[in-house]
Amino acid sequence: MSSQPALSNEDLAGSWQELGVRPGDVLMVHGSLSAFGPVHLGAQGIISSLRTAVGRSGTLVMPAFTPRIADPSPQTSGLCAQTQHGRDAVPDFDATGPSQMGAISEALRKSADTVRSTHPQVSVIAQGPAAAEIVAKQTLGYAVGRQSPFAAVRRLNGRILLLGVGHNRNTFLHHAESLCPLHRRKLRRFPMRVQGERVWIEAPDVADDLDTLFPRVGLEFEELGTTTVGQIGRAHCRLLDADSFVDFAVGRLEHYLRLLPVGAPPPSPAR
Repeated sequence: MSSQPALSNEDLAGSWQELGVRPGDVLMVHGSLSAFGPVHLGAQGIISSLRTAVGRSGTLVMPAFTPRIADPSPQTSGLCAQTQHGRDAVPDFDATGPSQMGAISEALRKSADTVRSTHPQVSVIAQGPAAAEIVAKQTLGYAVGRQSPFAAVRRLNGRILLLGVGHNRNTFLHHAESLCPLHRRKLRRFPMRVQGERVWIEAPDVADDLDTLFPRVGLEFEELGTTTVGQIGRAHCRLLDADSFVDFAVGRLEHYLRLLPVGAPPPSPAR
């Protein structure tokens, strides 16, 4: 059985265009390199081909989250030696440090002219004319909410590109839930430098979905017929409009959240 030939830049750029990516697009990309099969130049080949598809007037955006920058003992309030040692070992956020969101995100982070927001756990990277505007505002609390790069992408009529991943990886669903008056909550806890002193910050945010509501809402949106889908290499890819998706997701999430059991225990603090 012959192996699949590696996808070239030309193959990929043509596939993005067939999927509907256009010059000037603002694209929020979530992706898995391994889903594609062989790709020439690997993750950098994905980035180069996306840049070809959106052109000089387009902007690529990706999550560059760093969940390792978190309290290793979130439910422990004391300062015993073991707990303190674990917390001391957690690094400070470094905007030049690696993304923990996979090879494609890391390839964009390492590319020239990429900029990054400064949230210690939920930073976002962007490259292109709208990049600085997209990463400029991100609150510590509700880091994917109304004052975030996700809101900026939506405001710029951006689109969402899912590459070999499902809606359980679509952070715009967290953004949508943050806009619902009734939403699931968690506490993020991370170290920061404040006037030269390292302190631990607690900030509220939307809780993790754990594949409960998000895949369902994403599938319901796709059933409307406005999502473009295509097979690129071995990867199932989806392209959808961010603004219409968020509008739809807020309504569906409000419906499902009202059905959750009253008095359900709150989620554990985020690590």
